[in-house]
Amino acid sequence: MSSFVPFRSRRIAALSFAVVLSGAVPFTHAFAQQASAQQAAAGFGTMAPIVVTPTLFPVPPAEIGSDVTVITAADIARKQANDLPSILRDVPGLMVVQSSPGNIANVFIRGTNSNHTKFLIDGIDISDPSQPSGTFDISQIPTSDIERIEVLRGPQSGLYGSDAIGGVVNIITKQGSGPLRADSSIEGGSFGTFNQAASVSGSQGRANYAFNFTHLHYSDRPEVPSNLLAPGEAAIGDAFGERAYSAKLGADLTDDLSASLVARYYDSLLRNTADDDFAPFTTPDATQSLQDERAGFARGSAKLKSFGGALEDEFGIAYTRYHRVNITPSSSISTSDGDRTKADWRGTLHLDADRTAVLGVEDEEDRLIEGQPVNATVNTAAGFAEYHTPIVENLYGNVTGRIDSNNRFGRAFTYRFAPAYLVAATNTQLKASYGTGFKAPSLEQLFVSFPAFNFFANPNLKPEKSSGYDAGFEQPLLDKRLSFGATYFHNHIRNLIEQPAGSNKDLNIAAATAYGVESFVAVTPIETVTLRADYTYTQAASDSPVTNSSGTIVGDALIRRPKHKISIDGTWTPIDPLSVTAEWLYVGARFDNNRDFSNKFPLHVNSYNTINLNASYRLADYATVFGRIDNLLDRHYQNPTGFLGPTLGVFAGVRLSWGGAPSGDAN
Repeated sequence: MSSFVPFRSRRIAALSFAVVLSGAVPFTHAFAQQASAQQAAAGFGTMAPIVVTPTLFPVPPAEIGSDVTVITAADIARKQANDLPSILRDVPGLMVVQSSPGNIANVFIRGTNSNHTKFLIDGIDISDPSQPSGTFDISQIPTSDIERIEVLRGPQSGLYGSDAIGGVVNIITKQGSGPLRADSSIEGGSFGTFNQAASVSGSQGRANYAFNFTHLHYSDRPEVPSNLLAPGEAAIGDAFGERAYSAKLGADLTDDLSASLVARYYDSLLRNTADDDFAPFTTPDATQSLQDERAGFARGSAKLKSFGGALEDEFGIAYTRYHRVNITPSSSISTSDGDRTKADWRGTLHLDADRTAVLGVEDEEDRLIEGQPVNATVNTAAGFAEYHTPIVENLYGNVTGRIDSNNRFGRAFTYRFAPAYLVAATNTQLKASYGTGFKAPSLEQLFVSFPAFNFFANPNLKPEKSSGYDAGFEQPLLDKRLSFGATYFHNHIRNLIEQPAGSNKDLNIAAATAYGVESFVAVTPIETVTLRADYTYTQAASDSPVTNSSGTIVGDALIRRPKHKISIDGTWTPIDPLSVTAEWLYVGARFDNNRDFSNKFPLHVNSYNTINLNASYRLADYATVFGRIDNLLDRHYQNPTGFLGPTLGVFAGVRLSWGGAPSGDAN
């Protein structure tokens, strides 16, 4: 059973900062933020008034053939989610694998690999050049300054380039507007949890600003299952602390020229139990490991409108920097450093109210720098085009094409076509898409060898490639008090990078197919109650089944992809200041490896389910108290295998605000 889960180095922690003071938010992001109040009314994951990720410019969902889920700031407050993995867990089509907050989190979209998702924050690609698979650890992203998240599923390389085989997660942070506003929150509870957040935002004349600080902390969260402890050995709970800072500035220099800057920085420290590298089988170390991680992102941009706003030109430059340190009792200190510089231009031409064309170019340089076994650089230049148009009445089409030219592996051409049709008589939305994707090999896969472990880099690796399609519908009824829908998806991935048995390096030898159905039902039975249920069926398998020593096929399922996933979310507002939310998440049986991937064949893992209960009460326009119970029934489960999932936890806190508009966003 092929896993296709990137795993080689134990260098999971980091230490880094960004130095460039340039950052920005594309015009489309600002447009989306203006619609945030409407989005909140639409509810979690429902068709929202405006989306930007599928097209790079604001478009009503009825004109979009791609599958997209929108999560608003109101959803995040209602669910009391403090970090990105917590809010993504019940998104349809996604499987989040994380042992506990602060530990590395992997996201699998529609059965694709965990490094097949592109993550963006305010237009910044946050993939990590210093990681073995090139992915970014999303566990480090707090939610306190997030305005909305758009999760776009299906191959998206035709617009977004490398990594977007499974889809794109686009994070848009809050932008200041109106009078000065100050917000703060404090929360405490189980496992020594003590979290705080504070922000100031507003606008003055032609300028706007938003500054945010978040501190997350817990000191004793169980991680090691009791059956893995030696006789008489006591488990040591994980401890985690993170400080995150962000700033977002914008100014209209003239009626037609604007500039903006976004910058983020975080540092975190995790003490957890790793595995003894020299034990003959999986054995957790008696002494904890230390993972120190710091990173920064920044982007600056300028936007010029011409011909009465019909043409919009945007120029941007972004910089990211990562530095990680990992110290384990059984091995030496390991570090990893990487950075990225990216310049881009995008021209958006609004031909008329319904037709829009986009042209863009990008130039990017990724580097492994000091602290790595080697120094290495890869350069990618890209050009892309997009056209959005009505075909006939109520039928819209969106087509994209992109060429990436890489100095290591050559050129990659990708594309996507996504039509959508609205049946006016019944208000039924029919949608479909077909697209291609690719994932470039990481710098470590190309250049970093580990001779002590008889593993060597392969500079001849080619990109992983995919083609995929989906088709579905959404149907509102009873004046939108009831809606339901379903989407069938199919994705084939080839040239997958894997280390075959007996080889001392990675090769492009594997292929896999993933298909399934995402479906939902949302209902508002009475004015004070909203309910939504999502069901995802996923079948993900290797095209080359694994056999044992006697030649018998022992399976082909990819690990960490459950066939069945169900989430049910309900909110009750009996009186205006009070809101109560209950969430039930079911993750079906699946295959996985053990803690250190030392077992020869993957293991069958049983299903699990959790219930979370949240409540908030607005005392006044400036004060809201809240509390929640996670894993209400205290289910003991492992996700991933060998790591105990969060047990029963009780938390409470208060949010305060001053100035600006009244708060009340949690209700």
